[in-house]
Amino acid sequence: MKLIGLTGSIGMGKSTIAGFFRAERVPVFDADAEVHRLQAPGGRALALIEEAFPGVVVDGRLDRAALGKAVFGDTEALRRLERIMHPLVGDAQARFLRRYRQARTPFAVLDIPLLYEKGGWERVDGVVVVSAPPHVQRARVMARPGMTREKFENIVARQVPDAEKRRRADFVIETGLGKRRSRLAVSSLTACLKRHSVEYCRKCERSSSIPKRRA
Repeated sequence: MKLIGLTGSIGMGKSTIAGFFRAERVPVFDADAEVHRLQAPGGRALALIEEAFPGVVVDGRLDRAALGKAVFGDTEALRRLERIMHPLVGDAQARFLRRYRQARTPFAVLDIPLLYEKGGWERVDGVVVVSAPPHVQRARVMARPGMTREKFENIVARQVPDAEKRRRADFVIETGLGKRRSRLAVSSLTACLKRHSVEYCRKCERSSSIPKRRA
C-alpha cells in the first residue's frame, strides 16, 4: 500500500481536499480529528493534559481556550503537550495502517498538518501539498472565530513556508481557483495512484488535470 502525505499551511484548504479524497473512496487518516477525539470527554489524553496543565479540564471537558493560552508563545509548554499527544496519535495511525494494509488497499492518505515540520514526509511514498495565494489564505484564516492577527502570524511562523512546501512536494493542489478545479485534480490524481507508482504519476503528462510538481 502506498502512503501519501497530505499537508498544507493553515487556511490553504487541506480539509476540503481530504474530503475530496474520501469521496473517491480513499482511506484518510486525519491527525487533527484524532487529536480532538483523544481530547474529548473520556478521551485517553484528557487526564494526562490535566496533570500537565492543571485547570484546563473543567467538569470532564477540555477548555481549549485555556489550553491554548497555556501553550501560546511558550515553546516548552507546547513541547510538553506534544509529548502527550504524539504517541497517542501515533498509536491510532498505526491501527489505521494495519487495517488498510490487511485490506490490500492501493493507497491511503495521511492528513498531517505538520508533515514537513515534524519529519513525517520521510515515512510516506509521496506528498500532496495544498496551496492557495497568500491573500486567500489570510482571508480564510481571519474569518475564523477568535482568530487575531497575532495568532495567525504566530501559527504561520511555526510552519514551513508555503513556497518551500510547494518546492518539496510531489504534487501541488491549488484551492484558490474554485472547488471544481480542486475536485478534478484530486479525482485525476486518485485514478493515477490507484494504478501506478508515485514517480509515474508525478511525471505523467497525459492529463493536464493531474497536478504537477513545482520546480
